[in-house]
Amino acid sequence: MTSPLGGPKGEILYAREHEAVWFKGKRFAPSVWAGTPGEEQIKQLRPAFDSKGKKVGEEWFTTMKVEDALARYHEAGEKAKEKVLELLRGLSAELQTKINILVFASMLLVIAKALFGHDKGTLHGAEGMKITGLSPYWFDAAQGGAVKNNVDMKSLFLLTGPNGGGKSSLLRSICAAALLGICGFMVPAESAIIPHFDSIMLHMKSYDSPADGKSSFQVEMSEIRSIITRATSKSLVLIDEICRGTETAKGTCIAGSIIETLDAVSCLGIVSTHLHGIFDLPLRTKNAVFKAMGAELIDNQTMPTWKLIDGICRESLAFETAQREGVPVELIQRAEELYTSVYAKDSLRTDKSKSKQFNAPTVQKSYIVTDRQSHPEKEVVQSGSIEILCKEVETAVVSICQKRLTDIYKNNDILAPSAMRCVLIGSKEQPPPSTIGASSVYVMLRPDRKLYIGETDDLQGRVRAHRLKDGMQNASFLYFLVPGRASLANSKLFSSTSSQVKVFAN
Repeated sequence: MTSPLGGPKGEILYAREHEAVWFKGKRFAPSVWAGTPGEEQIKQLRPAFDSKGKKVGEEWFTTMKVEDALARYHEAGEKAKEKVLELLRGLSAELQTKINILVFASMLLVIAKALFGHDKGTLHGAEGMKITGLSPYWFDAAQGGAVKNNVDMKSLFLLTGPNGGGKSSLLRSICAAALLGICGFMVPAESAIIPHFDSIMLHMKSYDSPADGKSSFQVEMSEIRSIITRATSKSLVLIDEICRGTETAKGTCIAGSIIETLDAVSCLGIVSTHLHGIFDLPLRTKNAVFKAMGAELIDNQTMPTWKLIDGICRESLAFETAQREGVPVELIQRAEELYTSVYAKDSLRTDKSKSKQFNAPTVQKSYIVTDRQSHPEKEVVQSGSIEILCKEVETAVVSICQKRLTDIYKNNDILAPSAMRCVLIGSKEQPPPSTIGASSVYVMLRPDRKLYIGETDDLQGRVRAHRLKDGMQNASFLYFLVPGRASLANSKLFSSTSSQVKVFAN
């Protein structure tokens, strides 16, 4: 606040705790009073006192008019408060006769919302667990924000999927549903058949315990020891990110041994992992089932669907996840270069070693189809013949298509492609998420030893369609990606590959 004559600035303060308005400034006292209006205002200034009667300071003032106005303001506030209280007392008296109806309606609404998103379906002595429309308990299913899953569990699930694909959320949801079900409470699902488990054991990601002198892997192994020593055929075991705290090779083998142990116990449960080397181990499992979390292409980006599907997902989408979380592009590009330089060499070295085995004359005899019941000793050799067939088809496809692709790109003034690499999709596996939205040429290795060659922009859908046919459930596939979508290169390449690979097959 500035005085009308341009004097020094002042302050106006409303002191709430003292219910007072004060002015701050220096009191001007002229040497000769001339009776002007300004002098009359100066004479009306009074020292400011707080609610306890103590003088605030030499620079704080008030006037009688301000104090009278403030008193009227407080009086009006008290009257308004009394009027509001009077109205509320009247409304309360009117609602008193209807309060029971309001409470009952409120409780009915809560129960109805719970019934809409939950189901009570505990069935003691049931074999397996079946939950339809399972939703994460921390989401409101009535608002439609939750992704629902169907879980039909009769043995141990080995779960894979990309980062952020919903593996941990699924484990938490199943654990909560099972616990609520056996306690007789409502389950966050549309319907549920839950056996009476003697124990529910959940192991999530481990952290170190400095107070106990244990690393995160030591803590994990301690919890795993408790699980495998107490698990029975009536237990539910849920393990998330198994053996993530140690080196990959030995951690993979420990994880494989744990899976064998739980499978032998015949308990229900899920073991989720990013250790894809488990599927290359000679596991002695009888009942374990491979499951994965799905993905789809949205705005040219591979995104998780959070839906549970059959098969194996060997791709983690680690680079894409890091990029979505804001990791610098230069860092990700360098990581991709390192990945290609190391793991491409490893895969090439593995292929060479396999090719030497495949070309051995003693193995070539395994092309003879035998009856496994009458010749059980030929079973291992027969499986080796399938590997030989896969390798020779891969070699033929690469040699045919690499040359054809180079010719097509050269004729169309397109940059020559990099070295082509076929990828095998095993009989229990699903195409990796990186194939979503990409064009590919594939070869289906039928169980009857016939070959089918095709092209598609939807490899996951095509693999699913082939396996739905009678006798094709265990079909394997070889594929390689082709740049572009439904491009000229695809059609020409497909026609060339199809004819030449058929000649090779014959």
